[in-house]
Amino acid sequence: MSSTVYWHKIENGTDVGTIQSISKKLLETLINREGIELAERIPLKVHFGEAGNVTYVRSENYDGIIDLLEERGVEPCFMETSVLYGGKRYRSDVHEQTAREHGFTRLPIVFADGEAGEHYSEVEINKKHFKTFKVGGEFENYDQVLVLAHFKGHMMAGFGGAIKQLSMGCAAKGGKLAMHSGVKPHINNRKCQRCKICQTRCNEDALVIEDARSYIDHDKCVGCGACMAVCPHKAVSVFSARGVLSMLGGMGNSFGERLAEGAFAAQVGKRNLYMNFAMSITRGCDCEGRKMRPVMDDFGIFASTDPVAIDKACCDLAAERGRKFRGQRTIAYAERIEMGTQDYELLEI
Repeated sequence: MSSTVYWHKIENGTDVGTIQSISKKLLETLINREGIELAERIPLKVHFGEAGNVTYVRSENYDGIIDLLEERGVEPCFMETSVLYGGKRYRSDVHEQTAREHGFTRLPIVFADGEAGEHYSEVEINKKHFKTFKVGGEFENYDQVLVLAHFKGHMMAGFGGAIKQLSMGCAAKGGKLAMHSGVKPHINNRKCQRCKICQTRCNEDALVIEDARSYIDHDKCVGCGACMAVCPHKAVSVFSARGVLSMLGGMGNSFGERLAEGAFAAQVGKRNLYMNFAMSITRGCDCEGRKMRPVMDDFGIFASTDPVAIDKACCDLAAERGRKFRGQRTIAYAERIEMGTQDYELLEI
């Protein structure tokens, strides 16, 4: 059975007011034609863009969507999770500051994985790579999420769209670590100040802090990432020789499958809606804190209830326009684990 993907064409230079009108019309069409009942509270899963990045989807582009939700009595908020690495989105306080600086001021901001990435829900999925997966804990308080994804390239995933936004975007730090082939953090003893803050956040008693050295007992560690998140001296990291080798191993064929399984976990039991914005399409991700040039022209905004179909439609239209993105195995695997279908009908609105 095919899924419907609604699409409205845009071009380079399409003004913000027009994008607001288009996105509002697309969401309204999706809701009406699919007979969707909206929840009372719906988080908008967005990406605030790393500090220094200029090609993330600007907050004002979402105003039409927010208008529609509020007109229908929905209480929306912006929702995000913390990242694994440094930069301005590592903890909720600096992450929120970055979001505000990037214009995300209209709605309350909720960080689904808590102050530093340590708050998670363990979702049972029983798939090939994961029996359970750590998703940001706040997501369990909502039965419907509007996933707003920027369609563009990504170094590891090949492309970023609805599946990646569900997966990396909704995972707590422990889920992100597991996705990268089960990486566990290490302590850099040259940076460790023996403050023992990490021990207060470890539920597994895996942190050993001694006068001579500090280390993590990997037999006890479950890879939740809480110690790495709270260390004020940045002494806990995955960027050891062993960690980097493990992460590189995760970039093989299994990474796309792990990505899809993380996405599957984030939508279990939910009635999600998906919108992809194929604009300012760069080679890299919005997580990269640098200016990047688009690699192709803007070509549309998409809406669907199927994350597999919407990503497939974006990739297909990009290929028709001369830009083929890696990541087709991820789409195929997501279909295989019954997250959606690659068989779609594209309706231009």
